[in-house]
Amino acid sequence: MYFKDKVVWITGASSGIGKALAIELSKQDCKLILSSRRETVLNDVKSKCLKTSEVKVLPFDLADFDNMKPIAKKAVALFGQINILINNGGISQRSLIVETDILVDKKLMEIDYLGTVGLSKAILPHFIEQQSGHFVTVTSLMGKFGSPYRSGYCGAKHALHGFFDVLRMEHEKDNIKVTLICPGFVNTDVSRNALTGDGSQLNELDDATENGLSVEEFSKKMLKAISKLQFETYIGGKETKGILLKRFFPKLLHRVVTKSKVR
Repeated sequence: MYFKDKVVWITGASSGIGKALAIELSKQDCKLILSSRRETVLNDVKSKCLKTSEVKVLPFDLADFDNMKPIAKKAVALFGQINILINNGGISQRSLIVETDILVDKKLMEIDYLGTVGLSKAILPHFIEQQSGHFVTVTSLMGKFGSPYRSGYCGAKHALHGFFDVLRMEHEKDNIKVTLICPGFVNTDVSRNALTGDGSQLNELDDATENGLSVEEFSKKMLKAISKLQFETYIGGKETKGILLKRFFPKLLHRVVTKSKVR
């Protein structure tokens, strides 16, 4: 019942986790705002939701991180308020450091970190004014420990943890909640869309991603964690054990990851 009558804004809603969240949340008597760059695809997702009259589409580009205030204003105007912002939009990477152009690192930071931070800062005054709000940010297990071929992606996701941990501390007094969701392997197009060293798309689905959790199973686990107001949660298979290894046995984690087929 946590989502009942709330307005939930989802970025990255055109496919994968975001699409599954939209469809699942549409069953829970809440209003939805769906965002990504592709308006036609968002409308297709909307058509799959229950009560399409309570689903609005607001396309924008996360890379436009310095222009988020008017986007946030438009979002609030759609239903008169926002209760939950699910920061799900982003892009991954599959390239070795030595082969990665610095412009690729820049793009990863602009989309995965600055886009998410810019949007969150734009909606923050609205949350403060209404003395309630819930930031839900999808990071990754790569926001807690690293893996080859994902250096820039890991950097951006680590940065999100630092920012949102502080936001939670500074605005607890305003009844603002923060939940960090750290997926492991989920069967989406994340690897197909990942950037390579020259900025082109990988266009390949790796085995680990293909054999990961379904987006339907993942979204249900994620929504449960949100409703419980968890600070941080890890959702996946055996790869989630890396969290404990990183904390207590970092050298063992290093050996396990470097010996695994990580790409």
